[in-house]
Amino acid sequence: MKTMAPTRPAELHVCRVRLTAQPAAAPEARSQVLAAIRAWHIPVDPGVAVLLTSELVTNAIRHEASETVAVAITCSCGRLRVDVHDTSRFLPVLMEARADAETGRGLMLVATLSAEWGVYLTPAGKAVYFTLAFQPDLAEGGGRGSRMGTVSREPPVGSQSAPNAPAIPAA
Repeated sequence: MKTMAPTRPAELHVCRVRLTAQPAAAPEARSQVLAAIRAWHIPVDPGVAVLLTSELVTNAIRHEASETVAVAITCSCGRLRVDVHDTSRFLPVLMEARADAETGRGLMLVATLSAEWGVYLTPAGKAVYFTLAFQPDLAEGGGRGSRMGTVSREPPVGSQSAPNAPAIPAA
């Protein structure tokens, strides 16, 4: 009779940070994400991770009236995930910005550079998130492409989108 050892669950790391909703929140969030990537030895492009974090935190501050935003950094199942929580119930809309526009490209960057992104409603408002898939050999570069955002009533389980969630319309 063959016996198999139980499989070890995927390693999970979580860091949650509450930030004051002011311009200093974006650099602090970038610093927290970079520190997590280094401490947890996550094989993702740190430049992309901090850029996307900065975009989501800046959007939360720009379009939010509350005093704080929260950032949750999670590493599990071969992915880095960053969720930015605020108290607004207004869902973000992915738009194409004009070439001469000074704003409006944040979600387009998130959609283009992340493995997945989306938004879900929370009891206190909403959270917008992105994931980056592990890249064991960053020197090879590789397959980043546009992913459709998802909207759901519940946070997605693991690194997958909520099933049958409607797409965020592109403007």
